[in-house]
Amino acid sequence: MDKKIHKVIVDRDLCIGAATCVIVAPKVFEIDAENKAIVLTGGELADDNLLLLAAQSCPTQAIFLYDKSGKQLFPQPKN
Repeated sequence: MDKKIHKVIVDRDLCIGAATCVIVAPKVFEIDAENKAIVLTGGELADDNLLLLAAQSCPTQAIFLYDKSGKQLFPQPKN
């Protein structure tokens, strides 16, 4: 299986600390001292389906997923 997701970013301005990403993918995300989600080292290596599910679970869509070339995969860019 070819890995599509190569970069995971949490927009800290959008994050409200709901922690749904941590519940879905506790080895990828954690909540820091500012009550914001962060991506753990190596988190982008997790299974694509798990990363997508975690991003989709975010109520504010604060998790952005990118492919190898830097193209935004989620959320869908508004053009």
